[in-house]
Amino acid sequence: MDQQKILGYFIEEAKEHLEILEAGLLELSVVVEDQERLNEMFRAAHSIKGGAAMLGYGSIQKIAHRLEDSFKILRENSVRADQKLESLFLKGYDVLQNLIEKLQGTFGLNAEEADQIVNQSEPFFVELQNYLNQILEQETTVGNEDSFATVRELLKQMLSLFQEQDNDQNRQKMQEICSKIGKLFPRIKEWQKLTENASNAIANSQHSYSTLAPVIIKELKQNSDYIELKQEDKINSSEALEQLASAQLPYVLISLDPNHITETLRKVLSHQQLSQVAQGLT
Repeated sequence: MDQQKILGYFIEEAKEHLEILEAGLLELSVVVEDQERLNEMFRAAHSIKGGAAMLGYGSIQKIAHRLEDSFKILRENSVRADQKLESLFLKGYDVLQNLIEKLQGTFGLNAEEADQIVNQSEPFFVELQNYLNQILEQETTVGNEDSFATVRELLKQMLSLFQEQDNDQNRQKMQEICSKIGKLFPRIKEWQKLTENASNAIANSQHSYSTLAPVIIKELKQNSDYIELKQEDKINSSEALEQLASAQLPYVLISLDPNHITETLRKVLSHQQLSQVAQGLT
């Protein structure tokens, strides 16, 4: 297939992607609540970027990439889109559309002219990025205040469930609570790992409530306090929680008191197993 036909296919596909972008940006305040449409817009910008890179049109590739990065922020964060944000996105879209229209024109896309268009558009994208950062900062401050109260309330619910009957239904409810708590701070990776470990530990029915409760409640509360104090670098799953999350056999926390050790072993081992342990210690 000759280069001209390949270019023709790229332009036709790019125009379809532009239609998706324009339709989404014109109702951005609604689209930001629709994850599937955000994904569609992200893919549209990504496809234009990839096609432009393959054909060597660096200017189109760069602008599509800038839009793609901005859509990624919308996909990964809860953002309220106001008129200013919509206007800034549309300015970026207009630049991309202009480049593609010139590419389709009689004289094609002149490299010097394309570079000039990209350079002139830079302030738009800087302003867009800065405004997105400003919105995220505002919403994070307000959102975190509500999130900390929500963590405390969810931990109360979990503690209450730990005091009820040990069954699959209650364990499922506690796993759902772990999931809700994790989503409160989605950008903190260690927090995601912590809540996942807590959920995995709860899922293992061989771990008793009396073993799980003191570890899980303490760790979730302590690490949420670190977030509130802006000490996210201290967030970490303890060795005890990680073992509870991964252990295939019952995990027990015991003191070094001989009587306590004996009582604990009697609860989790059969008579035959106890005899084997005794033989191994003699």
